[in-house]
Amino acid sequence: MRWLTAGILAWLATSNPAQADVYISVKADGSYVLSNVHRPGRTYQRVVSETAPSLAGNGRQLITGMPYAEVVAAAARTHDLPAALLHAVIQAESRYDPNARSTSGAAGLMQLMPDTAKEMGVKNVLDPAANVQGGARYLKRMLTLFDNDITLAVAAYNAGPDAVLRRGRVVPPFAETQRYVPKVLRQYRRLQGLAVDAPL
Repeated sequence: MRWLTAGILAWLATSNPAQADVYISVKADGSYVLSNVHRPGRTYQRVVSETAPSLAGNGRQLITGMPYAEVVAAAARTHDLPAALLHAVIQAESRYDPNARSTSGAAGLMQLMPDTAKEMGVKNVLDPAANVQGGARYLKRMLTLFDNDITLAVAAYNAGPDAVLRRGRVVPPFAETQRYVPKVLRQYRRLQGLAVDAPL
């Protein structure tokens, strides 16, 4: 059984990460049973122990490994926002390019429009720390305006709060916003270690 166990371990090492304990046993007829269930009355040898990290742990590791992690963490603390949400917005807005500029005039990591940057006290939109602080301040304002509804706050960040309010507090039917909101929310859930359909 030792050589078989070694073979199974080698195969499992090249497979997907373990999600549960795996046991092997020998039946009365000499055949082998591989299972993740420990049934009474059988003698098992555990060949794989569950080692998969928690989803929350995955999310924390992802965030600390992201570009501008310290800049984002500082802004998240200052404005009482999830760092994962700021990262999700930055990914959708600029893909972490601090020099990104849009045809409409938005600039920097969080693509601040000139008027928004001025209102948020950002003097240099291409400075990553200043840009993220300004974007975080604005996103926090949207969350407050929309009673912490992340979906509406993200929609307002993209389309402007008036566009969301005029339509009775729903995501505006603009093609860009309809693409933008799910993209941000998917990335936010991923960085939080949440299922794709988890409530926010």
